Amino acid sequence: MEKGVAKGKAGLGLKKYWSVLFKIVFSRTMITFALLLVQVFWLFAGFKWLGEYSELSLLLMLALSAVLLVYIVNKDETPEFKLAWVIPICAAPVFGALLYLFIVGNWGNIGLKKGLDRRLKETGPFMHTDGKTKQEIQGMDSHMAGVGHYMEEIGGFPTYQNSPVTYFPTGEAKYQDLLAELEELEKAKNFIFLEYFIVERGKMWNSILEILKRKVKEGVEVRFMYDGMCSILLLPYSYPKKLRAMGIKAKMFAPIRPLMSTSQNNRDHRKIFVIDGRVAYTGGVNLADEYINEKMKFGHWKDTAIKVEGDAVKSFTIMFLQMWNSSEWGQEDYGRYIKPDWKADGSSHGFVIPYGDGPTTPENVAETVYLDIIHHAVRYVHIMTPYFIVDNAMLDALQYAARRGVDVRIIIPHIPDKKPIFAMSRTYYPDLLAAGIKMYEYTPGFIHAKVFVSDDEKAVVGTVNMDYRSLYHHFECAAYLYRNEAVADVEKDFQETLEQCMEVDMRYYKRINILNRLMGRVLRLVGPLT
Repeated sequence: MEKGVAKGKAGLGLKKYWSVLFKIVFSRTMITFALLLVQVFWLFAGFKWLGEYSELSLLLMLALSAVLLVYIVNKDETPEFKLAWVIPICAAPVFGALLYLFIVGNWGNIGLKKGLDRRLKETGPFMHTDGKTKQEIQGMDSHMAGVGHYMEEIGGFPTYQNSPVTYFPTGEAKYQDLLAELEELEKAKNFIFLEYFIVERGKMWNSILEILKRKVKEGVEVRFMYDGMCSILLLPYSYPKKLRAMGIKAKMFAPIRPLMSTSQNNRDHRKIFVIDGRVAYTGGVNLADEYINEKMKFGHWKDTAIKVEGDAVKSFTIMFLQMWNSSEWGQEDYGRYIKPDWKADGSSHGFVIPYGDGPTTPENVAETVYLDIIHHAVRYVHIMTPYFIVDNAMLDALQYAARRGVDVRIIIPHIPDKKPIFAMSRTYYPDLLAAGIKMYEYTPGFIHAKVFVSDDEKAVVGTVNMDYRSLYHHFECAAYLYRNEAVADVEKDFQETLEQCMEVDMRYYKRINILNRLMGRVLRLVGPLT
């Protein structure tokens, strides 16, 4: 009898196992991967045919490769990007040339760029620095006035006063500020906008979703956009439909489809949370439990965020609406979401410039901001970043700053979330240490904060990592703070985080496994393409 029961339970367990396996194998994620692999196979097969079975095609491709090499060498681009393409084109002319045309042509983003350009023109009238602010910053610091002019001219990002900033040294602090009784989400009366890179069901997202569902029933408009990469492992592909059934306007940015497309490489890495046009949040914190240390994958997760109030919230509201409407055809009444001359509860004496960046902007705004801070630092530049894979311009700027006496300190993780990226980051240690830059690893775990702070005057908190993916490929956002009270809080957090780090020296670097160091060096050749 007992044997029969045991056998029955085993049979049920086996049946359940095969059922789960069937669901995984035939899930949309696995089918997407399978179809992509099939397309990659046919792509390689086509290249092989061109190279081996058609002499005319081979000659044409070799000629194309030669033309492309001349074009790449003379292109106004960083040497790292040039080298990353010259090597594959020289090693495999047919494959390298066609791959270059496919990736760099970026055909998949033509529609997105047109949509964003259209929305930028529509929102232009809302995005200007007022005359009084221009006069005050000019009288205070002509260089910063020039930075503000650049930000407005190149991307339509105004400079604001009357914008208090609250700095959160952890994801938990941001989460509590959002959800505490009678705090920001509970105060929402008109609209809530959310735009995030990662969303995963758990304590954090579930608790926010419960409030959003209740707010929708109260008549609050809720819009939620998240990056399509979430549909691979974190959320069902039909999740937006489920949210829309709750009354939430939801969509994925660039949904992952079983199609080879360069648009798959340009993800929405921004984190924007706007409530009623009166407060906005940004920073490194996504909507998943590891960001508030409810789930620990890589030790303690150190992250940061800020809350902006007052006039500067307008830029975050507009940035969200621009991205939301980039794939829409209808007209948006932007004015109904803008608070004219909103007076924040607190007072602020400094300046705030919220800004965005991405593959469709005419210049690399995020990298330019970082470089400008480094070049004009007098006493110190302190940096927290999860990834450090930079071009020669950034490396030279950091080395020059240290050699002219600026205290340059950089904190990266000790426990990585991506080992190949970590291996690449560590290859910079010899050059950085030789210049006098002090390098640290955050020993409790993974540091996901993206923070620049300099001379007790300037700070940047946002989503922008110091790697090629953030600086060149992703859509990003941040807030530039100048003489704002929150700058002191950013530096205080840096110093407190430093106490939990170990300083790196050459003896430490030489103890790293030689194969790991070699892997990092090799991967740096393709770093610009990662």
